[in-house]
Amino acid sequence: MSRAERWARGACLLALVACLPVLIGGQGSPGPGRPEGLADVEAVRTWSYADYTRVVVELSESASVEGVDGDRIVRLAANPDAGRPERLYLDVAELWVGRRFETGIEVGDGLLEGVRLGQNTLENTRLVIDLARYGRHRLLTLESPPRIVLDVYGEAATRDSVEKPGRLPAELRRVHTVVVDPGHGGKDPGAVGVDGLREKDVNLAIAKELAERLTARGFEVVLTRDHDETLGLEERTALAESSGGDVFISIHANASRRSRARGIEVYTLDANHERHSLDVAARENGVPAARLDALQRALASIRVGELGSQSARLAGLVHDQVIRGAQSRDDSVPDLGVKKGPFYVLFMSSMSSVLVETGFVTNRRDAKLLRSSKYRALIAEKIAVGVDRYRQQIELGVAAGPTLGAQE
Repeated sequence: MSRAERWARGACLLALVACLPVLIGGQGSPGPGRPEGLADVEAVRTWSYADYTRVVVELSESASVEGVDGDRIVRLAANPDAGRPERLYLDVAELWVGRRFETGIEVGDGLLEGVRLGQNTLENTRLVIDLARYGRHRLLTLESPPRIVLDVYGEAATRDSVEKPGRLPAELRRVHTVVVDPGHGGKDPGAVGVDGLREKDVNLAIAKELAERLTARGFEVVLTRDHDETLGLEERTALAESSGGDVFISIHANASRRSRARGIEVYTLDANHERHSLDVAARENGVPAARLDALQRALASIRVGELGSQSARLAGLVHDQVIRGAQSRDDSVPDLGVKKGPFYVLFMSSMSSVLVETGFVTNRRDAKLLRSSKYRALIAEKIAVGVDRYRQQIELGVAAGPTLGAQE
């Protein structure tokens, strides 16, 4: 039996569940057997790369998925006699899929054979991932829109990311690839400030300058976008994950209702934050601040560990350089410091990551600086220097061994 035939057979088996007489009605339709108050499956999307595939299930409202980071994922061995491949499955409470995805979604990228959803019970939907190969997986939940994100990595990605005997842990590996993420873009302008200055344009201009300067220093650079295009969060961070990056730099510009607010700040990921950090994260995430509670709960379950300490080190080095550079041009630029906040784009990055707010487009003096190509080039140069300093410190740790890894 061919792989496609095995996958089709598995999809048909799941479809039998969705076609039970009691489960009448499609998406959004109450039907005779559908309980009230359930969320719907709005869409299923996938992104495929070498040794990495992302599956996103968009929901009409939040559904119950406990145990972020794979605790609720069940892995089943292949059953050749029944024509079933190795697979992962997850049961999601209070979710209705009805018959909409009863035929399954074929992926066939060499890692995933396909994705299936079916009504496991009247109130629960089962998500099944049929595997061609498997190394590890990661489960995330996000809001606005509510969605379930399942990342599946192949064996090569696992070898690169799991510590093995005689191999240095991730936080002490040499820094080679930098992912540069210009926030917003396309239909999403980000903040719009003085005289129509758009955050997306500032971000892209600085990111391109940064890419050139990092390349000149011998880094391999991946830009999540290199022109004015609309990129969703999942696509943006899936590209970052697929690159095998060692460092993730997200470029943004700030905004405030108070026109006098100005300055530069650098963020790392954390569930703990001040009110200001929460407001900034809500704006950059595109989520009202009141809806960040679910993200905070998810963040609390993430083991930041050594990766968090390395991100803090990276943030400190980048911050110091950027502030020095900005104040050499205009000594009145306020230093707003290094802060922590629940940023989606950092939340979904499994590498040392920082978010740089390069100034306030809503402040006349900051906006004037951010319109200057020379100033943007200066900011980019200083970020590159900070990343280079980070690389040097990590390489000292690699040369000396793990005992030096946590030293400045």
